[in-house]
Amino acid sequence: MGAHESKKLLRLTATEARRALAAGDFTSEQLVGAHLERIEKRDPDVHAWVRIDAERALEAARESDRRRASGEAMGALAGIPVGVKDIIDTKDFPTELGSPIFAGRQPAADAFVVSSLKAAGAIILGKTVTTEFAFFGPGPTRNPHDLERTPGGSSSGSAAAVADFQVPLALGTQTAGSIIRPASYCGVVGFKPTFGYVSRAGVFAQSAPLDTIGGYARSVEDIALLMDSISRFDVRDRDMTTGAKPLLAQAAAMARERPPRLAIVKTPAWPQGDDQMRASFELFASTFKGTVEVTEADLPAGFNKIIRLQQIVQFSDIARNYGPIAKAHPDRVSARLKEIISEGSSFSAQSYEDARMKQETLYDALRPILVNHDAILTPAAQGIAPTGLQATGSPMFNGLWTYLGMPCISLPLLSVQAMPLGVQLVGARGDDARLLGIASWMMRERGRRG
Repeated sequence: MGAHESKKLLRLTATEARRALAAGDFTSEQLVGAHLERIEKRDPDVHAWVRIDAERALEAARESDRRRASGEAMGALAGIPVGVKDIIDTKDFPTELGSPIFAGRQPAADAFVVSSLKAAGAIILGKTVTTEFAFFGPGPTRNPHDLERTPGGSSSGSAAAVADFQVPLALGTQTAGSIIRPASYCGVVGFKPTFGYVSRAGVFAQSAPLDTIGGYARSVEDIALLMDSISRFDVRDRDMTTGAKPLLAQAAAMARERPPRLAIVKTPAWPQGDDQMRASFELFASTFKGTVEVTEADLPAGFNKIIRLQQIVQFSDIARNYGPIAKAHPDRVSARLKEIISEGSSFSAQSYEDARMKQETLYDALRPILVNHDAILTPAAQGIAPTGLQATGSPMFNGLWTYLGMPCISLPLLSVQAMPLGVQLVGARGDDARLLGIASWMMRERGRRG
């Protein structure tokens, strides 16, 4: 396959590639091969991957092609390459958690989401870089739009790999802002579903009341395809929501009967956003006025402390889960992690329980906004990706929504200084399908307006 044909394959979304594979336009081996060539060329600069097994991926692709040629029924992701964040267990690859302490750690079994990807026919290319224990300690990944800038964290490698056309889909996780912020910085679609939507069995735990699995893609339809493939019920995760889930792919593709009603919410973090972000966001929101019912909504009383409440839960659990690791290996964890473990240890059990209780109290207080609007429109990050690789940026525009267990999506709709900047949509708990439908509408509408 020539360079031009290979480039065309890389630019396909997963949804487009799925249709073309079914039509026999090319093979999975050709699709996977094109992505492996891209990784070989670009990843020495981007550093999105911890580990790739090219031969294993190509053999899996050839097997997918054989099954398709024999007339077998194919899964929703059959022949499509996917990246997996390196806190998610894989029996075919070490899972090292972004730390030298766990170098060479080899799980005996796949995480539930990895088993689900394989059952859907996906080709696992390898493991993407995570920050140290999926927290603040940065890994080597660089932002593909500007190699001197951070890609964000903690799902650094997954966001950068999708943004750089090294893979069309990748898994990430979020406990504060670890999916949405990298999506904004890297200019891709990043989705964190409702808390409990996807099983975390086989995923390294940071904070059980907050940890959520989501993913990255270059279209809303692709995100829906990915999430539909991994969101089956799993009894091992006690926080999983029960009941039937609507097909997200169907919701994302459906034409809306009316424009959505959006509430602009600036949150307590708004003053900390940089001037260019705030100006760009307000200009963007104003472009929909007259076509969409867009109203500014103030958060109810009590939300001024919500960022700290999220930190109390997250940091307390980090102290409980990571404290013993840091104590056993004091010279192999970052100073920042030690600081957070110390801070988390300082919170009383009562403070933790109060912060947990207020998750429901504050969500209930938000219901009037959610009842009267289809989604919340809010910034995805403080600004564009900061220069330097010593930090991964602040999650202050994301942590409150994670704390409340609400589905969030970052859409690559803004640009400042030739760098991408996301717009965040937030939905009511369990309203993931409607949220993706609105996100898909917004992407189409923005494209129509240029």
